[in-house]
Amino acid sequence: MEARAIAKYIRIAPRKVRQVADLVRGKSVDEALDILRFTPKKAAVPIAKVIRSAAANGEHNYEMDRDEMRIARIFVDEGPTLKRWRARAYGRANLRRRRTSHITVIVSDGKEG
Repeated sequence: MEARAIAKYIRIAPRKVRQVADLVRGKSVDEALDILRFTPKKAAVPIAKVIRSAAANGEHNYEMDRDEMRIARIFVDEGPTLKRWRARAYGRANLRRRRTSHITVIVSDGKEG
């Protein structure tokens, strides 16, 4: 059985979030949360939140056992880019791209539904 959770419009660039997502791919839910607790990256907080949400969805909606849950898939997609500008010399402007991420976590207990 599989359960999933999605966090959208997270204000961290997808490339930075993928670095943290790679740390927990394939791990058990509790082990992944322990790893994220001690990861000194800003992206660790929203990823941990999505993992907890996916685990809660599995427990509540599908009666999955939390001790057997593993992160089957975790992937980060690019969200919309906010375009901002910064003033430069001689009346010019530089474009600043504020990238956003969509984080998807799918947990599985290894049993067929």
